[in-house]
Amino acid sequence: MAQPSPLAAFWHNFLGPCSGWYKKTIVAFLLINPIIVMIDPFLAGWVLILQFIFTLAMALKCYPLQPGGLLAIEAILLDLTNPEAVYHEVVANFPVILLLMFMVAGIYFMKDLLLFTFTKVLIGVRSKTLLSLIFSIMAAVLSAFLDALTVTAVLISVSVGFYSVYHRVASGLKNQNESHDNANDDNVFELHRSDLDQFRAFLRSLVMHGAVGTALGGVCTMVGEPQNLLIAQVAGWDFAEFFKQMAPVSLPAAFAGLATCVVLEKTKILGYGVKLPSNVRDILVDFAQTNDAQRTTLDNAKLIIQAIGALILVVGLALHLAEVGLIGLMIIVFLTAFTGITEEHQIGHAFEEAMPFTALLVVFFAIVAVIHEQHLFEPITQAVLALETDMQTPMFFMANGVLSMISDNVFVATVYINEVKTALDTGAISREHFEKLAIAINTGTNLPSVATPNGQAAFLFLLTSALAPLIRLSYGRMVIMALPYTVVLSVVGVLSVIFFI
Repeated sequence: MAQPSPLAAFWHNFLGPCSGWYKKTIVAFLLINPIIVMIDPFLAGWVLILQFIFTLAMALKCYPLQPGGLLAIEAILLDLTNPEAVYHEVVANFPVILLLMFMVAGIYFMKDLLLFTFTKVLIGVRSKTLLSLIFSIMAAVLSAFLDALTVTAVLISVSVGFYSVYHRVASGLKNQNESHDNANDDNVFELHRSDLDQFRAFLRSLVMHGAVGTALGGVCTMVGEPQNLLIAQVAGWDFAEFFKQMAPVSLPAAFAGLATCVVLEKTKILGYGVKLPSNVRDILVDFAQTNDAQRTTLDNAKLIIQAIGALILVVGLALHLAEVGLIGLMIIVFLTAFTGITEEHQIGHAFEEAMPFTALLVVFFAIVAVIHEQHLFEPITQAVLALETDMQTPMFFMANGVLSMISDNVFVATVYINEVKTALDTGAISREHFEKLAIAINTGTNLPSVATPNGQAAFLFLLTSALAPLIRLSYGRMVIMALPYTVVLSVVGVLSVIFFI
């Protein structure tokens, strides 16, 4: 067999198994950026954002860490930003990194309890509409007191558990069929394939309802999203005051979001309304019954320990006793200590899911540093502040919403709250108007940002998780499925800002 030329070997290794057209596209990005920088660095910054969004959109074809990382490195080399600015963004968002490193791993050690609990819910509620509503409400309530990333990690863990149970049983049935000379084997396989496709669609819709639920609850309280805490600190609001200030917008949006969930399930549009296949339900019921019958005293003791750990987690996060990531580390120590997990390689598996995404998030912060260094949002800020006072509040909501769809909502909120705080300190606006703008900034960055995975770290985490390829949840499909929620939450949000604050 002839050996490939050095150039062909290099091209084969570049981005590994990614398709040829994708590799050529990334190379074209890298070659054209220096030219655009020479023309206009400001334009180059916006082009870089669009290129990075492209790598996220192709996440199922090629994990965005490598192509996105190459773009970030080039941005530094082209002086669109610098290592110090990237480090500053990383340090500013270090609580999020801690959360990913330890909290997601902590959830991993609760998977038996989560699978046990959600399996009971899944097989106990036959109405898909009611089940979707339950998932959305649970995600919203939990996100109001926990962090959306933590709740998303729970959704991912549970869904992977469901998929693994079905796939393991279905694969066994398929192997049995393949071992017999049966003329109907192809029909059996096609039946299995049909169930699998329907099950994937069922899980996709359920996970999307839950993911949007994290945004519905996350906007309500100061601990729901990272930027909420920042805005609360700048505005001088405590937990109760923050909830009170946001309620005129957050509560109508929450009710509208839940109503949208029901409508989507009833109308069965855009991939919603798919029911759990009866064959899959039978498998999950058998799995639950078998587990219940085979569960030993030791297994029950582990479930009790995990339940205690979950209670500690909820109390610790709700009262914000420590940084979220540190609470996650405490949960890891507690659960592993009392469930007999003491070997290093056993613990290491818990970190496999989150660490690639943590690295990707740092790359994302490099892109955010470009936005900051090139002042890409500054013209929009200045234009909004130049409007009439009555127009500023809804325009701040819309400007924050649009920018959060393409950038990180934490960064957008940080930029805008600091701008309006400066305006307050200089006497350009009153305290009352400042509070209205703070509400518009918080709700604007939380609600319309469900449009794309770029806006919310929880959505990006879901897109790049091990679950996404299993249930065929791509960037484009996520955007399409989020579209009804985006429209409803944006419209209800801006109307609430205009009439209620």
